Amino acid sequence: MAEKRGSAFDFKLFGRLLKYTNSYRLTFYFVALTAILSSLFSVVRPYLLQELIDKALIKVDNELFVTLISFMLGVLLLEVLFQFLFIYFANWLGQLVIRDLRINLFRHMMEFRMKYFDTSAVGRLVTRAVSDIETIASIFGQGLFMIISDLLKMSIIIGFMLYQSWQLSLLVFFVLPLVVYATRVFQKKMKAAFEEVRTQVSNLNSFVQERITGMKIVQIFTRETTEYKKFKEINEKHKKGWIQTVWYNSIFFPIAEMASSITIGLIVWFGGLRAAENDVITLGVVIAFIELTQMLFRPLRQIADKFNTLQMGMVAANRVFTILDTEAVIGDHGTLDLGEVAGKITFDQVVFSYVENEKVLKGISLDVAAGETIAIVGATGAGKSTIINLLNRFYDIDSGVIIIDGVDIKNIRLQSLRSAIAVVLQDVFLFADTILNNITLNHPEITEEDVQKAAKEIGIHDFISSLPNGYHYNVKERGVMLSSGQRQLISFLRAYVTRPSILVLDEATSSIDSHSEQLIQDATDKITEGRTSIIIAHRLATIKKADKIIVMDKGQIVETGSHAELLKEEGYYKNLYEVQFASVVEEE
Repeated sequence: MAEKRGSAFDFKLFGRLLKYTNSYRLTFYFVALTAILSSLFSVVRPYLLQELIDKALIKVDNELFVTLISFMLGVLLLEVLFQFLFIYFANWLGQLVIRDLRINLFRHMMEFRMKYFDTSAVGRLVTRAVSDIETIASIFGQGLFMIISDLLKMSIIIGFMLYQSWQLSLLVFFVLPLVVYATRVFQKKMKAAFEEVRTQVSNLNSFVQERITGMKIVQIFTRETTEYKKFKEINEKHKKGWIQTVWYNSIFFPIAEMASSITIGLIVWFGGLRAAENDVITLGVVIAFIELTQMLFRPLRQIADKFNTLQMGMVAANRVFTILDTEAVIGDHGTLDLGEVAGKITFDQVVFSYVENEKVLKGISLDVAAGETIAIVGATGAGKSTIINLLNRFYDIDSGVIIIDGVDIKNIRLQSLRSAIAVVLQDVFLFADTILNNITLNHPEITEEDVQKAAKEIGIHDFISSLPNGYHYNVKERGVMLSSGQRQLISFLRAYVTRPSILVLDEATSSIDSHSEQLIQDATDKITEGRTSIIIAHRLATIKKADKIIVMDKGQIVETGSHAELLKEEGYYKNLYEVQFASVVEEE
């Protein structure tokens, strides 16, 4: 969505945001009603003050004095009541809107293809989903309805002024255009300033989030000083963005205050002279006009301030809707559901590139029989992990076809496709939650008994039970309370407990102790038993046990065969074996 920097307000964007209030029409109308009543009662007070001075004080009518004071007190209480209702329900409506908007945003982001997350900073997405959406709430609680209430109040005040004295009204209207013009210029400047502020907030969040996540790398390579300097630069830009808004505020509000004071001075001078000459302008009218002028200029100054809030909310809304309008989802146009999956997989002339015109897979063709275990080996960057990504449709292929049990995976509903495939990634991700919840991922049909049974089957029940609270042990953020080998075992159990028809393993054995490695080997043997398995192999024992080995190099399959068959040939696999695997001691 293009940002409209040249205009003070984007009505199209605002109309789109208002659609989120459709489900809360009664609350919306009630807030509008309280705004109207609050404005009406606020204007009644100056009129009662005028009557009190002209008819009660000057004429010394004590009975009327008490009556008018009572009316003023009642009007004041009603004004306070309706202001309370207005503020409370306006903010309540804002929270209802951002709740729905945040849900829509999060649901939309969960449907994005992996390529979107590859190129988008996590910190920026967090800013959109949390602080930007929270800023949108202020549109309703402190921006939109407050401005409408103030405009309504100003309209009523202007009408009442004209009714009471057109001469004094002209004095007020003589100065008013200056304030209106200054307000208009102020609004335009503040919109551009707040767009810059939100950009710098996003950059700041992104930088801090990435450095905290990667703090180990920062400290390992002694980059503390460098990163500190970068942070100071980004923080300085953030400060300059805010200083710009302060600058505009520093100019506008003194001008508005000066205009108000000049207007009151003119009223006192002109109205006082007329009142002294026993003109139609009375002392009560002069006093009422002084209060009315303050009531007229105060909302005008506040409108500018509230417009700041509104503009910040609109800038935030623009950023949120930009993500909602992003068409970066995998097209889920499949109509078929996989029933009982045998697990036959076919890659037929599959071509794929993460970046346009930079092919990662160059016409891959392979067949995996149902129940067969294949191992994929090759140098880093050969395209091994890409096969995993494409099988799950985390990315769509450029050309060719991927088939499961005779069905093109594009014709299968995504949920059905991914439910049939379990993946154990090399980089294990665990949430800051219990081991049980990290395994079940809160799946309602997987019980704790199911998890314990599966853990016993693959031989890791004793390891989990030895931890404090066992299956209810909280592993903290990213599983930092567990070793890399333990995290890997948890990921094996997470895959196994779903009883998948197809299993994909991206094995990871580096930095794993011998005990964990043996548990992982035993777990691998168990979970691959009887099901189609694709393994990116790093362990000689796994490679030798595979029914078939696929050797990849530079996005192509260069050799295929069993371990024994490939060793008979002077080729890529034999060379790889001699370099990487020959020194490995095989444990029978």
